[in-house]
Amino acid sequence: MHEMSYVVRVVNLALKKCEEEDVKKVEGLTVQIGQMVGVEPFYMEKYYKQATEGTLLEGSDIVCEILPVMVRCDGCGNEYHPDAKNDYLCPQCGSGAAKLLQGREFVLKEIRACV
Repeated sequence: MHEMSYVVRVVNLALKKCEEEDVKKVEGLTVQIGQMVGVEPFYMEKYYKQATEGTLLEGSDIVCEILPVMVRCDGCGNEYHPDAKNDYLCPQCGSGAAKLLQGREFVLKEIRACV
């Protein structure tokens, strides 16, 4: 159910941006969500309709783009997607030390305004 707090956050951000740019009607939003955030697109879409009722976003849709986890190996600099297949280790050198590059984002990528 924590998706509702994410929906409210993105709706408020979109409404603020629309006000700043004098947008009167919105067709949809695109949101990028890192895999580690643990937000399910199904629930984002479900709660989005409720959160936009009575706003200029009402009737618009939300598109969720899931960003996979990506890391850079501290040992060799290789960028890879850690997973169980490689025991979460660098497939190039076997190191377990890495820096997170992608996977914790929650970003309002686009507001598609009606023309």
